[in-house]
Amino acid sequence: MKKSLILISLFFIFITLSTKAQDLNSKITIDHIAVYVVDLEKSTNFYENIIGLEKIPEPFKDGKHTWFTLGSNVQLHLIKGASTIIEPDKNSHLSLSVPSVPDFIKVLEKNKIPYENWLGEKQTVTNRVDGVKQIYITDPDGNWLEINDAKK
Repeated sequence: MKKSLILISLFFIFITLSTKAQDLNSKITIDHIAVYVVDLEKSTNFYENIIGLEKIPEPFKDGKHTWFTLGSNVQLHLIKGASTIIEPDKNSHLSLSVPSVPDFIKVLEKNKIPYENWLGEKQTVTNRVDGVKQIYITDPDGNWLEINDAKK
């Protein structure tokens, strides 16, 4: 009986500690996203001049990194050194919101960058049921990007 009481007490202490750990986990935020690239200069140009991200200082200063801010203290880190361009599935993508998908498409067309909808139909926009417009493009290394006009 005494062993059962001790085991039950330990169980409730464990549950209480587990709940505390879950509370800590609910405060986790994204710090950065790292993308391994073949050609750092080409990828930096793409994210800076096509996507429109703002470069920020990176501490390494070794010619192998470019850092961008994504807002809300989130960063995108490009890291030179990948040996080949990959072909990931579209389900694995980075999603970025812009004020206007049609205006963004104009930048893509000016730079001859193809885009498609979720189904893969070229030069077509997906109109989601919630009213959000979205397109998909790939960066120079084949990584998928969703560009949408979702309002938070």
